[in-house]
Amino acid sequence: MKKRHTSLWIFLIYAAAQLSGKPALDLIIPRLIDAGRSEQEAALLAAGWWIFISFGIAVAATLWLAYSDKMYFRTPKGPKSSIGITVLLGIAGFFLVLFGQGLAGVIEKAIGIEAGSQNTAALVTVADMAPAAIFAIVFFAPILEEFIFRRIVFGTLVDRTNFFVAAAVSSLAFAAMHMEFTHILLYAASGFIFAFLYHRTKRLLTSIIAHMMLNGFVMTVQLNMDKIEEFIRQMERIANIQ
Repeated sequence: MKKRHTSLWIFLIYAAAQLSGKPALDLIIPRLIDAGRSEQEAALLAAGWWIFISFGIAVAATLWLAYSDKMYFRTPKGPKSSIGITVLLGIAGFFLVLFGQGLAGVIEKAIGIEAGSQNTAALVTVADMAPAAIFAIVFFAPILEEFIFRRIVFGTLVDRTNFFVAAAVSSLAFAAMHMEFTHILLYAASGFIFAFLYHRTKRLLTSIIAHMMLNGFVMTVQLNMDKIEEFIRQMERIANIQ
């Protein structure tokens, strides 16, 4: 199988997973309502489970295609880092992404953009009703997105242009995919750092690890926001007493 065909098939699989939501939900939601769920509960349950199912199938198909093509991971050119270095840089990359997002957040605030992501809030609402979605968001989504935006977009461009052009194009495409243009700088900063991690080690695993850790961190914080806020209030009360 030629490399260009592998990338094309992976892209089509990703597109199918993204576009399958509405027709699938139109079939699933009425059945959940008939089973006694409210309309809101049915919509959230259906969305959560379909994210898990569709992304799970897409990941399995993507990995099968990629590893069936022996030439597929020879892009970008250059020596690959060892697995140990790859894992360490993936973990370090998570903290680098947090720093990048923090810097982007400061810039957004300076130009009048309010903090808070509607996309993240919607996913957290779905995950709270259907915990299976958490697994998809933390594990399946980063694998798919790294294949699409780092391996296919960045990997195709970097050997033909240079790192900065390829990273800029792939990070902007990554940001645009989230359909939240108010926070395009926040998503683009993350995408640029993911591209750097991939380019540094020549292993997609590096950016996948950082991406998984980021999504896991965000989901953990958002799903436990009430507990975190209560803890902060308790610390403030203790500080005031002292």
